[in-house]
Amino acid sequence: MSRLLVAVLAVFLAGCVSALPFKEAALVPLDAADPQAVVERFRSGNPERFQLLNTIVFEYTWFTFAGIGYLEVDAKDHFYKVACMNHMGVKLFEVSGNRDGVLSQAAIGPLADKGDIARAVGDDIMRVYFDLVPSAQAWIAHKKTRLVFRQPSDAGALEYVFAGEPLVLRTKTYYEDNRAVWRVSYYDYRTKNEKHFPAGIILQNYRHGYRLIVRQKEIRS
Repeated sequence: MSRLLVAVLAVFLAGCVSALPFKEAALVPLDAADPQAVVERFRSGNPERFQLLNTIVFEYTWFTFAGIGYLEVDAKDHFYKVACMNHMGVKLFEVSGNRDGVLSQAAIGPLADKGDIARAVGDDIMRVYFDLVPSAQAWIAHKKTRLVFRQPSDAGALEYVFAGEPLVLRTKTYYEDNRAVWRVSYYDYRTKNEKHFPAGIILQNYRHGYRLIVRQKEIRS
């Protein structure tokens, strides 16, 4: 890897850490909002295929690492591929998968002894970038500044919250026994080619006690 690219990665990672936490979207009254129209408008603005260059910070109790990640997503075919390296250019992991599960995976270098981290990353990619709109059968709570959709999922329930301006998905949370198991929060939406992308993402896994912070750096759609 060239010295220039290593320097660029270092700048990206420094920017990622210093810019956190992300700014919350301002809440606005939603008295006149049509929940189904909001969902359909958001669905139509989601890209089917895209590639992203991200900075990533993974926090787990005393263990933290930062990296630069390349992500390829095909939402139509439910396929993803992601690779991450550290600021020295050492590949940390690579994983690909689809609706049936992980297709291939590898954890390399300093993450090789951290358990099945590649598979865990694959699960998180699915939570963050797929199934971004509730089903037509979801229960709806129309609150003053939020639209809340909840539907059965696995052994619990999946909740979507739309709020802010623009009125888009802000959080997606999975509950079991009325306790949050994991939550994805989306921040600072940007538009490219008439499609929207969150520039900042935080995934909090409450069951396993870790947090994944993602900042988008480059988008290709």
